[in-house]
Amino acid sequence: MKKTQWFTDARFGMFIHWGLYAIPARGEWVRSVEKIPVEDYQPYFTDFNPVDYDPKDWAKAAKAAGMKYAVLTAKHHDGFCLFNSVFTDYKSTNTPAKRDLVKEYVDAFRAEGIKIGLYYSLIDWHHPDYPAYGDRIHPMRDNEDYKDWDHDFDKYLKYMHAQVEELCTGYGQIDLFWFDFSYDGMTGEKWKATELVRMIRSYWPDVLIDNRLEVNRRHTSSIYTDNPLEYSGDFASPEQIIPPNGVTNDKGEPITWEACITMNRNWGYHATDKDFKPAGMIIKKLVECVSKGGNMLLNIGPDAKGNIPPESMNILTEIAQWMSKNSESITGCGNANMDKPEYGRITRNGNILYYHITENQVGGIPLIGLKPEEIKRIWFVATGAEIKISNAWYLHDHEDMVFISLGDSPLLPDPINTVVGVELWDEE
Repeated sequence: MKKTQWFTDARFGMFIHWGLYAIPARGEWVRSVEKIPVEDYQPYFTDFNPVDYDPKDWAKAAKAAGMKYAVLTAKHHDGFCLFNSVFTDYKSTNTPAKRDLVKEYVDAFRAEGIKIGLYYSLIDWHHPDYPAYGDRIHPMRDNEDYKDWDHDFDKYLKYMHAQVEELCTGYGQIDLFWFDFSYDGMTGEKWKATELVRMIRSYWPDVLIDNRLEVNRRHTSSIYTDNPLEYSGDFASPEQIIPPNGVTNDKGEPITWEACITMNRNWGYHATDKDFKPAGMIIKKLVECVSKGGNMLLNIGPDAKGNIPPESMNILTEIAQWMSKNSESITGCGNANMDKPEYGRITRNGNILYYHITENQVGGIPLIGLKPEEIKRIWFVATGAEIKISNAWYLHDHEDMVFISLGDSPLLPDPINTVVGVELWDEE
C-alpha cells in the first residue's frame, strides 16, 4: 500500500494555528506586519496562559466533523515553541502555562483515532542567528540596528534540525510534518533539506512531508516534475485556493494534494475578523476538493485562553451534522473521472458514485455518464431510502440518459448538498 493511502482516504483534516500571536489577536503575522521588536513582543510571552486549553475538546470537535488528521503549529514564524524543547527558553513550559502543549495535543487527538501532524516553521524571527536586516519578511528587516548583526546561519540550522529531531523522538509516531515556508533564496539546501528529510525518515520512514522545503509554486517545486528531489515532499499544498483542475504533474498525471483553507481571513486568532465562510460553503468546497482528487485542511485559530472561537465551533458543528449522514461520500473517495454535472459534483469510491446535488433542478436529476443497465441500486445517502429511475413522460426525448426524481417537492431535501449514491454492477 502506498504510504499516502491513509492521507488520500482521510480527505479532511484540521489545521490549528496557535501561539503568542493570539494575545495581540491581529493574526499570526502580526510581528512581521507591524515590525514589532523582540522586546515589545516579549510581554505576550510573559502573559501567555491558556487556562481554558483542553485539546480533548478540540479533538472531539474534529472527529465529529469527520476530520481524520490534524496539524498543530509546534513552532510558527515568531519562534515560540508550544513544546518543551531543550534547545530554547522560548517555549510554553517557561510561560505561566508551564505546560507542553504539543504533548497534550498529541495525546488528545491520538486518543480519538486522529492522525498526528506537526507544523514547524523553517523561519524564526526570535533566533539571533536567523538573518534579519534586509530579509523580505523579518520584523527587523528595515531596522538599522540589525544591519551589522553578527549571525551564524549554520548555528540556526543546527538548532532547527535539533528541534525537529525532538519532535520526531518525544511524542510517539508522527504521521505528518508540515514545514512552512521557503522564499527567495531561503529554499531547499539552504535549509539542508536532504539531511533534514533523511533524519526524519530514519525515525519515521512512512511519515508524510509537505512540499514547502521548496518554494510552494509550480515553477519552483520539483514535486511537479519527472525528477522530484529527495525533499520535494509527498503532497502539494495549494493555499487559500482550490485549483480549477485539481493538481497534476508536468505530464498531466494527478499527484497527491491538499488545499489549506482558513475559516475567515486569518490563520491565527484575529479578534475583529468576522468574515467567516458559512458551513454550507465549506462543505461544498470540501466536496470540490475530493471530486478533484484532493484533501481539505481546514484551519481554526484558537484564542489566547485556548478556546476555539464560537463562530468556528458553530461551523464545525454544522459540518458535523452534514458529515454524520454523508461522510461516506467524502472519506475514502476521490475523483470520479466523469464530467462535472451542472447541478453539483461527483465523488467515487470503487464502484459507488456519489452525486452531490447542490442546485435545484426542474424535471428530474440526470445521472450524467450512466446507462440504466450499469446501475445496481440508487439511494439517498443521508437516509438510505431507495430512489428509482424515473420514466416520466417528459423525459421521453432523453431516452439516452438516466434520470431520477428526488420527490414531489421542487426543492432539494438537503438545501446545502443532497447526496445520491449510485452503486454500479461489478464489471465481469
